[in-house]
Amino acid sequence: MRAAKLRENRRLPSLPDALPLPSRSAKSTPAMQALSTRAARRLNRGCALLSTAVLADSAVEHYRGMFFNRAMYVPLVASSLTLAASVHGGNDRADRSHPVRDGIYALAALTGLAGTGFHLYNVGKREGGFSFENLFYSAPVGAPFALLLAGLFGRAAERVRDTTPGDVPRLLGLPAGRALAGASAVGMMGTVGEVGLLHFRGAYHDPFMFLPVSLPPAAAAAMAVAATRPARPRWRFARLLLRLVQGLGFAGVGFHAYGVHRNMGGWRNWSQTVLNGPPLPAPPSFTGLALVGLAALDLLEERRDG
Repeated sequence: MRAAKLRENRRLPSLPDALPLPSRSAKSTPAMQALSTRAARRLNRGCALLSTAVLADSAVEHYRGMFFNRAMYVPLVASSLTLAASVHGGNDRADRSHPVRDGIYALAALTGLAGTGFHLYNVGKREGGFSFENLFYSAPVGAPFALLLAGLFGRAAERVRDTTPGDVPRLLGLPAGRALAGASAVGMMGTVGEVGLLHFRGAYHDPFMFLPVSLPPAAAAAMAVAATRPARPRWRFARLLLRLVQGLGFAGVGFHAYGVHRNMGGWRNWSQTVLNGPPLPAPPSFTGLALVGLAALDLLEERRDG
């Protein structure tokens, strides 16, 4: 009996019947959080390009307008702050939002919205109203619209970055990947409208002028399809088109620089020819929007919100 009791006392305590096993979501949480941060940083970089385009374009155009209205300094300040916040966000590996960046992006969105209204008023008050001639030569509507997009996408980056680990990033109640894919498509089409108007003014004298009114719409259509019918082949095709649009934005700066060179006096008379255009800062807006689309595909391809 004593030996039996000793053997019984030496037994290890039995394990509980149901040990909590590590779930797949718990294992994948760090990877998911890294994906959100990577997508947010790409969004920040896209905002940096958009705000740089707005800053340079507003500086040139408002200088040409002699800053006759003190409000013309506001977009320079707002786009400068947005650029600084975007550069900071693009290098920030933290998995939480930054309140200062968030506030700056909100200011940029409000400034862009107000600027769009001012520019539309500027067009409408001219003799003839919203005619082609006034749209050609009055305040460009596309510049403040780009600042509005920079603010909205910047705030989206902060929302994506601030996602609770294990949760699907959401924007306005929608999965972030789909929402951003649709928003990038809308942004590209708005930018194409402005480019198409100005290239029509230039009579499409160079065949390359058709590229920014054909390639970005194709990418926008691919992003719209990817947002509504997510499937990997569509993602791959959309990613290819976005890469082409990304390169088109940089190539456009070279084409516009050549256009400035063709003006009387060329670059030797740069203080006049740069003002006459074509606008050097405009094409990188496509690159910024392509980065936003690529960030959306990053989220879609992980099947987090597909």
